[in-house]
Order: sequence, then C-alpha cells, then structure tokens
Amino acid sequence: MLSIVVFLPLAVGLVLLALPRLPDRTVRWTWVAASVLDLALVVALWIGYDPAGGIGYETDIAWIPTVSAGYHVGVDGLSLPLLAMTGVLFLACAVYSLREQRRVRAYAVLFLLLHTVSLGLFVALDLILFFVFFDVSIVAMYFVIAGWGHGERARRSALMFFLYTFLGSLVLLLGFIGLYLAGGTFDIVELTASAPLDGGGPLAGLVLAALVIGLAIKTPTVPFHTWLPPAHSDAPAAGSAILAGVLLKMGTFGFVRIVMPIMPETWRQYAWVIIAVGVVSVVYGALVALAQTDLKRMIAYTSVNHMGYVILAVGAAGLVAGSSEQARTLAVTGAVTQMVSHGLITGALFLLTGVLYARGGTYEMAAYGGLARPAPRFALLFAAAAFASLGLPGFSGFIAEFQIFTGSLPGAPVPTAIAVLGIVVTAALFLLAYQRVFLGETRAPGSTGDLTAVEAWAIAPLMVATVVIGVFPRFLLDVIEPAARTVVELVAR
Repeated sequence: MLSIVVFLPLAVGLVLLALPRLPDRTVRWTWVAASVLDLALVVALWIGYDPAGGIGYETDIAWIPTVSAGYHVGVDGLSLPLLAMTGVLFLACAVYSLREQRRVRAYAVLFLLLHTVSLGLFVALDLILFFVFFDVSIVAMYFVIAGWGHGERARRSALMFFLYTFLGSLVLLLGFIGLYLAGGTFDIVELTASAPLDGGGPLAGLVLAALVIGLAIKTPTVPFHTWLPPAHSDAPAAGSAILAGVLLKMGTFGFVRIVMPIMPETWRQYAWVIIAVGVVSVVYGALVALAQTDLKRMIAYTSVNHMGYVILAVGAAGLVAGSSEQARTLAVTGAVTQMVSHGLITGALFLLTGVLYARGGTYEMAAYGGLARPAPRFALLFAAAAFASLGLPGFSGFIAEFQIFTGSLPGAPVPTAIAVLGIVVTAALFLLAYQRVFLGETRAPGSTGDLTAVEAWAIAPLMVATVVIGVFPRFLLDVIEPAARTVVELVAR
C-alpha cells in the first residue's frame, strides 16, 4: 500500500501526458482528485500504524544487488507526519491552481511528479533511493520556476537554484559513497545497526562534512542559503509553497533519518558546530527578513530562521554528556513537529502572497495599504498565518518551538537563549508587514478584491490544521515521540 501512496500521483501524471487532448478543466480536477485520493490513503496508513512497532508498511526488494542497493521503503514516526503534511500541502496547491491558465497539463504533471518524489524521499530506507528522489525534486522544481515564474528573472533564478542545490546533491552523494565504503551497503537500516564509522578518524569527519553540507544547502542554513530568496521571489505561488513547505524538509529530514543514527559518535563530536550553525541561521534569517521591503522575500528569509530552530534542536540532541535523555528526546520531537508546522504555515503564507501578486502585480509592501477594509477574509487569514509563524500559543508553531527550546536549554543554555531572540524579531517583522499592507489608508496598484472561493478553500484548511495541532497536539506527538526517542538512543550508544 505504501508504494501505491508514493507512485499514485506519478501514475496520474503519466495518464495526463498520454491524453494530450483533455480539456484544461478536466486536467485540473483530475489533479485535485488524485491529491484527495492520495491524502486519503495516507490517512489510512496513519490509522493502521502502530508507533510502538518501529518501521511499518516495509517493502525491501533488491534493485542494484552488486552494491547492495534496493527498493527499501517504510514509515515510522519521523516520516509519517511528513507524509501527511506533504499530502495536505500538495492538495492545497492543486486546489489553488484551479485558476491556473498557462500550459495547465505540463504544470499539473510537474506537480504530480514532485508529489511522488517528495513522498518517496520521506519513505526511502536506502541511500541510493533517497538520492534519486532528492535529485529528481531539483529537476522538477527547476522547470516549475523557469516555466511559470515571474518574468525573465525566473529563468536565472531557476538556474541558480538548480546549480546550487545540484552541487549540494553531488556533495551528499560523496558522503553516501563514504558510508558505503565503510559499511558495504546503502541500506539505511543496516548502516544504522552497524554504525560503520563509529570509530571516528579522518574518514568519519570527511563523510560527516559531506553529508552536513549537502543537506544544509537543501535546508538551507547560513551560509548556504543564498539561492533561496531569488528562487522564491520569482517562483509561482504554488511552487514557492512546495519549495518551502516540502522540499526544504528533505534537508532537515536527512539529519534525523541518516546522519544522526548512522554516525552517532561523530555527530556527538561536532554537535556544538551544528548548534552554532542553527543559532546563526535563526538570528540572521530573522534580522535579514526584518530588513526586506518585498513581502515574498521576507517570508523566504523567515524559512532560514525557522529551519535554524530545527538545526539547533538536532545539534542539542548530540550533547549526551550535558543533557538528559528526556530533554534530547523533546528536542528531536520538537524538530520534527517544526518541520510539519513550518510546512503548513509557510505554505499558507506563500499562497497568500500569490493572492496579493494576482491582485497588484508586485510584492513590494510599499505599494499596498489598508487592504483589511476591502478584503477582510484575506486580512484575517494572513493575520492568522503571521501569528502562527511567530509562534503564538494556539498554533502549531508554539508547540514545536516550545519543545525545541525546552529540549535544547539544559545542554546548550546560552545558544538557546540567543535563539529565543529570533522569536522577538520574527514578531516584529510580521507585525510591521501586516501594518504596511493591511492597515491605514487603502491603496493598491491593482484590484483590491477579497479571496475567491478557490483561494479560500486552498488556504483556510492549512490554517485549520495548524490550529488543530496547536490545540490538540497529542495525536501528532504520540506518533513522533517514540521514533524521536529511538534516534536519541542511537546517538547516545
């Protein structure tokens, strides 16, 4: 069943390619129907999954036996929440794109391909399989940005995105090859059990550096973040939502799925370096976002800030000597919760900026003002997304950040205290942005119309999901926590 979940979107995309005469309306609704069905299957997986049972729905088939690489997939408490978040966000983008008019069939097929590779990466239990999905996501997003982005700059931004992240994938591949040379297999489960580089040495340090750099570029963290703002600024709204909401999580997920369990001793050795990178990303991302006049670039930089919290948490989980197992488990649980929360909230924010661009043709905040009066539903949803992003209680961001700070504080009190300043700056930047765009005298370079039914149905469910997690988090945390505890135990061995 898991393979059906992964490849259903791709299968529907191939059908759409094979039927070129289908009307655009049919293509759009077929895309929506496929996303609904796939999300329903993910919900069925969730209902049938036992968090105490470890990896579930496992399939292991020989693929390239000469190098011990196989089609090995399965889900646990780390991946299942990300599968659900991916399904929700792709459905939201499918609904939002019901208004898309340009080359609709190609657009839908690319998103269905991205849907499959995103799900495939989160369930991959083989390094080569992980790498294939990782790389295909780069190619598909390149075409989305270049083909449906804003103006001529989109092609340049798409090329920058591709070259930068493809270079990161090559560095990541070198790290995977290093793990294979040490362990004799690409299977993640086998490598986790054997931890072949646990003895340390120069090779372990080089492999860790390759893995961390490759994943940090995708995340992205400072100083590997420079591809992110132009890619977001020039991408279509749905492309930005998937890029920030799903594709960035491929980097952070790689830390908890691959690096920490397979290289525990080396991870512990360099934990303070990881923490430092996380804190710098938190503070730098927030301060640079505060300086932006372009709303979409501002939200892009907040992704650097929010992913910095995840890096801080996974780094703190490596401080075995200075922290309790309970605190480190809480930090990892918070990191995974933050991945889910950020995907939902930032996905909503980027779709909302798409609404703004559709009305006024620009993201410059100075061009707008007082939109709360003619567009109250738009103003309400943007306010909810902004408050959720700054970690207000009642939203999923608060649950995630509270766990990250509580889990990181015992082992790294000073870095965690510095990182808390990021929340203050994030609050300031969102309140200033809201004041500029929605309060004061009404002005806009184009239409000031409120959300359409399609836009509301695409965005509002994302905010409902963040409130449900913020108020009733137990259904999510009960799935994540056992897997997080397993990761912490592996790091401490």
